[in-house]
Amino acid sequence: MSLLFPYRENGREQTCIITFSIETISDILGTDSVNTTFIINDSDELLCHPETERILRGESLKNDPLVIEMRRNNQNNNDSRQIPYKVQDENGKKSRYYGAYEKLSFGDIVILTTVPFDTILEGVRTTRKNNIYLTCIVFFLSIMFVLIFSRLGISRHLRKLTEAADEIKNGNFDTDIITNLNTNRRDEIGVLNQSTKDEREFLNLFAKFTNRGVAKAIARKEIDFDPHLKDVTIFFSDIRGFTAISDGFKNRFANDSPREIIAFLNDYMSRMVNCITLSHGNVDKFEGDAIMAVWGLLRDDSLDFEKLPDSDSAKKEQQELHEKHKKEDALNAITGTIAMRYALMKYNKDAELFTKAHENEPLAQYKPHIKIGCGLNSGRATCGIMGSEDKMEYTAIGDAVNFASRTESSNKPCGTDILITEDTYNLLKNDYIRCKENGFSIAEENKPFEIVVEMIPVEFEVKGKGAQHFYGVVNMPGFDIEAFFRQGDPDFTADKDCIKAVGAEGPKTLNEVRTMLGIPIPEFEKVNLNEEENKIQVKK
Repeated sequence: MSLLFPYRENGREQTCIITFSIETISDILGTDSVNTTFIINDSDELLCHPETERILRGESLKNDPLVIEMRRNNQNNNDSRQIPYKVQDENGKKSRYYGAYEKLSFGDIVILTTVPFDTILEGVRTTRKNNIYLTCIVFFLSIMFVLIFSRLGISRHLRKLTEAADEIKNGNFDTDIITNLNTNRRDEIGVLNQSTKDEREFLNLFAKFTNRGVAKAIARKEIDFDPHLKDVTIFFSDIRGFTAISDGFKNRFANDSPREIIAFLNDYMSRMVNCITLSHGNVDKFEGDAIMAVWGLLRDDSLDFEKLPDSDSAKKEQQELHEKHKKEDALNAITGTIAMRYALMKYNKDAELFTKAHENEPLAQYKPHIKIGCGLNSGRATCGIMGSEDKMEYTAIGDAVNFASRTESSNKPCGTDILITEDTYNLLKNDYIRCKENGFSIAEENKPFEIVVEMIPVEFEVKGKGAQHFYGVVNMPGFDIEAFFRQGDPDFTADKDCIKAVGAEGPKTLNEVRTMLGIPIPEFEKVNLNEEENKIQVKK
């Protein structure tokens, strides 16, 4: 291709001819597989094109969409511009292109370049695609972070809170799940954890002021606030000569005596209450130095079966189950009371050591050596919430309760530490006490729970019950001291000096119990019970 530039020099017309190789021009213009660059003249004929044959045949581009647009824009004196346009192929399919042209200032030559629209947008689309991918990755990582954070930082702690709430709901106030709640967090979870621990402390305090079994039943929503008749076993205990013991504290400590007396009573009662709790009983109340407890108080055992006709098979089944529960309550009550004998001996040993350790101190602290009497009676009582809106308690009342109290007070004239009524004896005699009714033998499976008793050789006239006998509890030969107390303290070890209280090394007769505990053997022919206090009298 040649470019001719006419000019005048020294009055003569001259022409400068510049000859180019088309291939060289194409290389200069940078035509490649992505874009197509070509040159046309003022007649729209191809001067330069990557496809040389199109130049040689003198192809005209008058109808080329880009050229048409360029000529149209030429009217606006646009020397260069970038414009989108469409090209329709033989099959009628339209393709989008992006074209650019530049008009040279000489020779009316135009350089045009076309690029497929998709090629131009490829980078944009790639960037957009990458942005979408990046957004998805960031979104995924954000979700993962939120999930992990919520699981580790929130959900895990909420699950622990839920477990703690469930434990409280089930009456398990001292579980480690609540103890291990993290209260060092400064967020809402930390506040909730602290609130849960505070609630646990309140419930434990509430249980101490009422009754742990009742508190648990309330938490579980198992307690029926309506009064009901129930067959239960009632326990009373009392410290012998407590008035004299109290006077001894007052004489020694004067104004400080209340603190010393309460410390002594708390030590003693905590040991007794532990025995009641481990044997599934419920402490009803403390009256000075006396303790009242009930076994079966919270058992949901309806007596509606008694209204069924005798021909109804369901009545027999429910009655048998009810009798089984009554026996379990009575057996548990005696088991807990027998355990108290060991606990009392251990208290007296510890009290002696405590007193000796402080004997040289001014106003030396001491704990007295004590004896107690325990009475058990099984019978029907009215059980429920009693009191006022300001003060209420869940308790049992009735003749069976009164008789249990009278039984406890009869220990002193009977020379015993544990007395049971004939009603309790009759519940257990066939299965756990060797007697005439069972041929002085008990089933093999009941031997670990065998109870040895002796009938008090005085017949009492009980108001509303007629002639009755009390029975002094001698021992439970199969009682395992360590197994019993390890229910509450896995590291418990029995004291070698006190294991003679119960079990295989325990007493064999009531007189051995009296000798062991320092109780005088009574002369029953001279026994004269106070009728006003005990509501019983010796039958002559």
